[in-house]
Formats: sequence, structure tokens, C-alpha cells
Amino acid sequence: MTHSTPPDVEARQALRRTMLARRAALPPEEAARLGHAAQEALLASPAWQAARQVLLYVAVRNETATARLLDAAWAHGKQVLLPRCVTSSPASGHTSGSASPAANCDNEMCLAPCACAADLKPGRYGIAEPNPDRCPAIDMDAESGSASSFAPDLAVIPGVAFDRQGNRLGHGAGYYDRFLAHPAMARTALVGLAYAFQIVPALPVAPWDRPVHALCTEEGLTWL
Repeated sequence: MTHSTPPDVEARQALRRTMLARRAALPPEEAARLGHAAQEALLASPAWQAARQVLLYVAVRNETATARLLDAAWAHGKQVLLPRCVTSSPASGHTSGSASPAANCDNEMCLAPCACAADLKPGRYGIAEPNPDRCPAIDMDAESGSASSFAPDLAVIPGVAFDRQGNRLGHGAGYYDRFLAHPAMARTALVGLAYAFQIVPALPVAPWDRPVHALCTEEGLTWL
């Protein structure tokens, strides 16, 4: 007996392939121009300017750039949190496809404060991540107000595509899906950073998807 892939899964996979191919085809100078404009739109916003703790990412493979955001955050004394993917251990009992919330760093996307570019090193997927020897992972379950408490004001989230309701299509590994489900993220403003062509009218929505609150592209920042 054969099992067919559900139509919504097929649709997500097809859109992911299309968007990744289109993003990869962007000439470097065009990607730089669009990424700069998107970052400037976010930097000009009251939400960014008021944020004291910000979650960012290091862009790779023609993702919308974040270098300007990182430099500005460090220059203005914001605490910068960056993700670090942790290899699962056989004893953990978790799998990379789990939809459970990221309650700890085992087989999940950990976050670590990063004070400067020198704190970064290539990680599991060749992406620059906080060096674990210099940047211990933050305790997302710590009591509010403790030295290691996790309370980002603003999170800048990458994606392969977003829709006009804020739903997000990622790469399919589920790291951000599990992380965004953590209760500590409940009060964080989520901003999807993307190129305008990555915004589509509607996405097939999975039960675990958590929409972002705003979309920021080279055309500006829009709260949803």
C-alpha cells in the first residue's frame, strides 16, 4: 500500500523550492541593495529603537542581510542574541522533526548573547554562530529578572516565504517552529525579514506555525 504526500505538504515543498531558487538567483549587488533597504526600514522603527534585547540571525545563502542590524545593535548597547543549533544526542530521545517546544538546548536551537563579531565561529551547518567557549547559551527557563533570564523585546526571524497574515515557511527542519513555541517568546515582537518577492498572499498553514507580528522588506516595515 502506497502513501501519498498530503496536498498541503506538497504545496509547501513546491513553494520552498521555488523561493529558494529565486533567492539564489539574485545577483549579489541586488541582494545587497534590497537587504540594505530592508534593514534601514527596521532601524528607523520605534520598535527597534526601543528594544534593549534583540534576537537576530546571521544571513547565509542570499538570505536578507543582517550585518547592518548587528553592527547597529552592538554600537547602541543592545544585548544581541543569536541562534546556535545543537547536535542531538542518541540518548536524548528527540528527533529533528519533533514539534515539541524548545525548552532546552538538547536537539534544539539555543540562543546565546553575542557581544561582537569576534564571538562568532562556523557552526553545525557552516553558519556563523556564537562560540560556545565564549558565549554560554541563555537559560530560556530562568526566572524573570534573574541574570540569565530570557526576555527579548524584538526577534528578527528569517524565512523562505511569508504570507500577508504573518505565517512563515522555513527550510523544513523545524528549529524556529519549536523555538517560537516556547512560552518565553510569548511577549516578544516577531518581525519576519525578507525580500518583497518572498511575501505571498497565503501559505498552507501547519498546526505548529506561529505567525510573526510584522513583515520587513525593502518596501518597508508593516505591522499585521
